[in-house]
Amino acid sequence: MVFNDTKVVPARLFFKKETGALIEILCLNPDFPADYAQSFASKKSCIWSVVIGNAKKWKGGFVYFFSDSASNGLNFRAELVEKGEGKASKVRFLWDSDLTFSEVLEMCGKVPIPPYLNRDTEDIDKTRYQTIYAHYEGSVAAPTAGLHFTDRVLKSLDDRNIKRTTVCLHVGAGTFVPVKSEYISAHKMHSEPFSVSRAFLENLLEAVDQHRVVAVGTTSTRCLESLYYIGVQCIEHLDETLRPTMQWEPYERDYDYTVQESIGAIIAYMDKNGLSTLFAATSIIIVPGFRYRVVDMLVTNFHQPQSTLLLLISAFIGEDWRKIYSHALESGYRFLSYGDSSLLKRKERNFL
Repeated sequence: MVFNDTKVVPARLFFKKETGALIEILCLNPDFPADYAQSFASKKSCIWSVVIGNAKKWKGGFVYFFSDSASNGLNFRAELVEKGEGKASKVRFLWDSDLTFSEVLEMCGKVPIPPYLNRDTEDIDKTRYQTIYAHYEGSVAAPTAGLHFTDRVLKSLDDRNIKRTTVCLHVGAGTFVPVKSEYISAHKMHSEPFSVSRAFLENLLEAVDQHRVVAVGTTSTRCLESLYYIGVQCIEHLDETLRPTMQWEPYERDYDYTVQESIGAIIAYMDKNGLSTLFAATSIIIVPGFRYRVVDMLVTNFHQPQSTLLLLISAFIGEDWRKIYSHALESGYRFLSYGDSSLLKRKERNFL
C-alpha cells in the first residue's frame, strides 16, 4: 500500500492594508527559496507563489497581518512582488523575529479547508484535516483518503503482512478547480511536486511484478502513474535533466516499455547522479482512455461531479463508476473530504 505522507500547512493568511481593506493570501508553492524545506526554514523573509483574495484592492506596497494576539512582536507583513494576470501572483513575506517561516505559518495561518465545505476553518481542522502519518510540509489540501487510517487500522495491515510505504506529493489548490470547459482537452491541469526514495522504487518493482500495488488516494495514484513517464525520459534521455510530466504526455504516443523497464531506468538515473531521493513534478491528467500501468487497486473517497478526480475514477474502473456512485447515493454514503471511502479494483485486472 502506497501512502502520501505530505503535510498540510496553515497556508491561508489574512492581512489588512492601511486603508482597512482585507486581503486574503493562499500560499501555493515556494518561489525563493524554491525548495520546500529551505523555504519553511527561512528566517526574516521568503517569496511564495500565491492566490490573492480581494486582489483588486491591492495594487502594490505592504499589507500587514492584523491579528495582534497572534503576531505580537512579529510585525508580519507581505509585499506584492508580481501580480499574476490569470496565474499565481508572487508575494514576499517579511517578519521581525528569528522564527522560521514554518513557525510563522503555525502562529498566523489557517488550514485551507476545501471551499465546498462552505464554512470557516475551525481549530479542530488542524488535526482532523491531517493524516496521522503526515510528515513533509507543503500541501494546501489533505490527501483525504488517508484520513481513514488510524493507528489501529495501520496495525491491522501490519498484522496481515501488508507492506506499507510512502511517496510525497504536495497537493495544490488546483485539485479543487472544477472542469468548466465543454471538452476536457480545454482544461488546464495544475502541476504538483513529488518525491520518491530509491528504496521505495526497489520495493515498487517487486510489487509491480505481483500486480498488487494499492494506492491510498488519488494523489498517490497521480504520483505512481507519473513515475512511468519519468522512467521513459530516463530511458530515452538518460543524460538530460528530467522535466515534469506534461498534462497530455500519456496520450501523445504508444509506449512499449514495461513498468519494470521504466522504474529500473529511474533507479539507474539516480545511481548515475548519486541521488537517494528523486524530486520531480507532474501535470498529468487522468481521464477515460488513460492506460494505468502501476496502480492495481485504489482507496479513495467519493468525489464531486465535474472534477478531475471523478474522471480519474472513471478511467480506473470504467463505466461501472456510475453503478458505484448510484449505490453510494442511494445508501446515504458521505461524499468529499470528510466522507466515506471505498476500495476500487482496476478494470483490466482479473483479481482472484
